[in-house]
Amino acid sequence: MPKINENFLKLEKNYLFINIAKKINAYIAENPDKKDNIIRMGIGDVTLPIAPCVVEAVKKGAEEMGVKETFKGYEDSGAGYDFLKEAVAGYYKSFGADVKPSEIRISDGAKSDCGNIVDIFSDDNVVLITDPAYPVYVDSNLMNGRKVIYADCSAENGFCPEPDYSVDADLIYLCSPNNPTGAAFNKEQLKTWIDYAIAKKAIIIYDAAYEAFITEDNIPRSIFEIDGARNCAIEICSLSKTAGFTGMRCGYTVIPDELEVVASDGTVVNISQIWGRRQGSKFNGVSYPVQCGAAAVFTEEGQKQIKENIKYYQENARIIGETLDKLGIWYTGGVNSPYIWLKCPDGMGSWEFFDYLLKEANVVGTPGEGFGKNGAGFFRLTSFGDREKTKIAMQRIEKLLSK
Repeated sequence: MPKINENFLKLEKNYLFINIAKKINAYIAENPDKKDNIIRMGIGDVTLPIAPCVVEAVKKGAEEMGVKETFKGYEDSGAGYDFLKEAVAGYYKSFGADVKPSEIRISDGAKSDCGNIVDIFSDDNVVLITDPAYPVYVDSNLMNGRKVIYADCSAENGFCPEPDYSVDADLIYLCSPNNPTGAAFNKEQLKTWIDYAIAKKAIIIYDAAYEAFITEDNIPRSIFEIDGARNCAIEICSLSKTAGFTGMRCGYTVIPDELEVVASDGTVVNISQIWGRRQGSKFNGVSYPVQCGAAAVFTEEGQKQIKENIKYYQENARIIGETLDKLGIWYTGGVNSPYIWLKCPDGMGSWEFFDYLLKEANVVGTPGEGFGKNGAGFFRLTSFGDREKTKIAMQRIEKLLSK
């Protein structure tokens, strides 16, 4: 009789956003006349279309697949076509991070790689994760029975905790700008984590999926802008929010050549090589037309077009922040991130505030508790919605909370 991986039984029964959908559907069932009035600011999905130059590049790639001379089958390596890796490396150089094309592997997005990267590490590693956190960091490790410990984030530390040298960790998940809190490490803060990782001989798994939303000069776009990172860090990034690829699926993971660990028999193991072996066994690569579209993102015209969409979301974030400022509600995010992380008013719990907003204002956000114990009493709003709906939602919230 087959045995299941009983670590799955330790997880919450449903993924956070499934629970949210159930609550919304239950409310609509009781109030069918409210269905079209609900404004959703919970799930971090983009709403603007893909940039025109990207669409044209995807079309061209698809047309090439229909011609014998330019048809593409399996990729030789599954690591991505050279034209895209070279484009990504050029993008890194534009903000001062030295990354070689050979150190880049193209993926179907940051979520997959954030979860899959731990396949190459032993199950007896201790994993340090900031709390609150994107659920995939925690769930992926619990599924394999790893011990997970937490670095506490709070309003007092601006949701950017410092490392604690009394704590020993083997793997460290950092996300900056952060999902869900919107907080971002500055260069000095990130350097403290690099120093900690080197001292502990640990590896940082750095999720940079929201780097394109950074506006402040002292906030690094990549961990590889910081000295020492090449000896202790893996960086995972995505085009989902940068270029609207949530439905297209493309991202990339960077593992420096220098990154190595020592196996139990004393053998020096190159992390990039072992990750490549894992991917070669379990992943066949991203489709050629999608990679063509991804390469267009990094052209001069592509950067111009995607930045217009990013500015749109940044203005939505400004509108949300302006409303919270009027109401005197504490929050982080919005400036370098599409997420706004706010303190629930009047001492409400995060699920209590979710229900209150849904029923009284027909606005949906994400309860902070869904991201960890330190999310209790906090709430996430996203700026990825329609401009007019964002304005209406803020008007409703301002009216409701001004009573």
